[in-house]
Amino acid sequence: MSELTNEIVLRPRFHVTLKTEIEQLQEFFDAMNRNGFLINRLDEHIYIRFKKADTNFWTPQLHLELSSYEKGISNIRGVFGPNPTLWTFFMFLHFGVGTLFIILGIFAYSKHSLGKDVTLWLLGMFLLVVVWIALYAFGRLGKSKGEGQMNQLKQFFRDTISGFQRI
Repeated sequence: MSELTNEIVLRPRFHVTLKTEIEQLQEFFDAMNRNGFLINRLDEHIYIRFKKADTNFWTPQLHLELSSYEKGISNIRGVFGPNPTLWTFFMFLHFGVGTLFIILGIFAYSKHSLGKDVTLWLLGMFLLVVVWIALYAFGRLGKSKGEGQMNQLKQFFRDTISGFQRI
């Protein structure tokens, strides 16, 4: 598994190749000791989350996708990410702020073309930029708060696959 940098990137990804059959991996994840984690498997997709008592607003989860293109060799692709509901909410907010910014820009251009005052439109655009910066800062704060739990997920995954031979 490639090492992640000290800084948490937006959605850190990794890839591991193991010398085992994919069915054996699926059975292993189904029967494994959970150690304080919730593990859900849906076909080749495995979701590792913290139990409800250990979660907060910024708690990350680990999504693993199992695949096999050769007999006896399995690939695991992993993605660390926030709660999907939180991710969707943040994307909705960014999209909304961006859309409002464009709309205000269109109105400001139209008013300017007509020779009218555009101060309020430009002020609104400036405030939207401030909101965008605040959303960015809020997201960075959340990533730093979730770093410890992401490291716990990473260690749990490493311990889990330690019994398999890597390629």
